Amino acid sequence: MKRIEKKAHLLETAVALFNRHGYHAAGVDRIIADSGIAKTTLYRHFATKEDLILAALRLQDERSRDGMRAFVDKATTDPIEKLLATFDYLEAWFADRAFHGCPFVSAASEYGDETDPIFHEVALHKRLVLAYFEELAHAAGLADAKRVAETINLLHEGAVAVAQVTRDPATAGRAKEAARRLLADEQPAFA
Repeated sequence: MKRIEKKAHLLETAVALFNRHGYHAAGVDRIIADSGIAKTTLYRHFATKEDLILAALRLQDERSRDGMRAFVDKATTDPIEKLLATFDYLEAWFADRAFHGCPFVSAASEYGDETDPIFHEVALHKRLVLAYFEELAHAAGLADAKRVAETINLLHEGAVAVAQVTRDPATAGRAKEAARRLLADEQPAFA
């Protein structure tokens, strides 16, 4: 396996273990054992476990945001329907066997100190997702795009939390219906 492949394999293994067991519980020894990569190789790529966690969060941020954008863009061209399609993306995620809740909320609960770089990475992800919802709300021509985005975000976060406990992908559909009612009551920016 080439050096870049080893790094990617380590990162994939770490992501899977962090999501399934948590950031503290998934220790370096477990990551090494599951990946089959030597400890020296791990530390050559990631100087500390914190560096590995940060890399895992960045990878998941990129995948989730890019994945949602691609899913939504493929689903529809209608601006209002794009906001609603974000819930279809959630439903697909909830149905995936790898779904164990939000990896960012898990990281924030384990690294809750607001000065911690891991907490900063989580907060950045959450801000970027909210910015995407606001972008969609602006594109839909809604007068109060910021408030709509914040409400859509709350519906997403609530759906993720409920789906984590119930393991019911239909949670996303119920959140989508709440969003549909919200959007039906919204005023266009230029009425």
